[in-house]
Amino acid sequence: MYHKEKSIQIKSSASALYNNLSVLRIAPRSLTYFAVVHANVVNMVSASWDGLNYSHRQLQSKEGTVATSSSLIMQAAWCVLPSRDLLVLTSQQGIQMYESDGSIMVYWHALDSPETPTAQAVFARGIAAVKEKYICVGTSSGSVLVFDIPSKGSNITLSEVLEEHKDSITDMASECSGSQECIADLVSADDSGLLCIWKSGEDFQLLNKIPGFDMTCSSVKLWKGTVVAGYGTGQIRLYEAVTGILHAEVNAHARWIYSLDVAPFSGLLLSAAEDSLVRVWHLTMTPETNSVEIDHMYNECVTDTQICGAKFCDGDGYAFAVTGYDLTEIIRYTQG
Repeated sequence: MYHKEKSIQIKSSASALYNNLSVLRIAPRSLTYFAVVHANVVNMVSASWDGLNYSHRQLQSKEGTVATSSSLIMQAAWCVLPSRDLLVLTSQQGIQMYESDGSIMVYWHALDSPETPTAQAVFARGIAAVKEKYICVGTSSGSVLVFDIPSKGSNITLSEVLEEHKDSITDMASECSGSQECIADLVSADDSGLLCIWKSGEDFQLLNKIPGFDMTCSSVKLWKGTVVAGYGTGQIRLYEAVTGILHAEVNAHARWIYSLDVAPFSGLLLSAAEDSLVRVWHLTMTPETNSVEIDHMYNECVTDTQICGAKFCDGDGYAFAVTGYDLTEIIRYTQG
């Protein structure tokens, strides 16, 4: 179903972080951007679709707008809003937002560090673009910061702080199907496995809390009103977002899941874990019974690799890319 393509080299290897790969497809320019975190640096690669041109850029962790910092970056992800695309970096110091090509930093938000050193680390992690103008970012204290993004310029404001989680946020996702019917448009996950389902707006509304039974939910997606959650047990669970009804539970991997992704147009689901396996599943909705089914389609073993990032490169799931701990390449697979 998929075959291996030529890998893309990166300047420094991928850190062992959840969801350590972000992909942005720029169709008008026939380019795809890739971003991978290594310690306090983000490796960016711009790849032309014909495979002939690659350009590299490295973004440093910063403290404020000037000084580069040794603070570790936890995640880098592109946020696609109707009016603009931004690249968001989260670290132990704060949140950096760049123009999508990484050329200009448009916003910096410092995290509150405790007056007295505590045993708990301070960091931001979990990034999602929501609806027309919001970017939501999670923190180690369990707060979710909601930023209001103007259609251009750097007048970004912190509009709301959502305080429902008690544990560190691991991942966040917005409704990716483009469907207007879905009531829920954001899901946040934390280290205890708790999922919070939100409806966005001037004031974000909590719709539901789905307990996690004290097992980390490391990666989460929201597709057609269904939450797709990956756990440290190697399981994937499908929940109806608004009611919390469990539709399916799959023992998908033998070890900790590090990354999930959904191709919104085809309903393909990608899962990747520490067990060196990347699996492709197919999600089908049955509107009459309001249920979701999951079928296994394909798997690929990336030998001797602790996979930490896996993303589809397009909305149909025609191609996907994978990163692994200590690997200085992005491995790509294409259908056909």
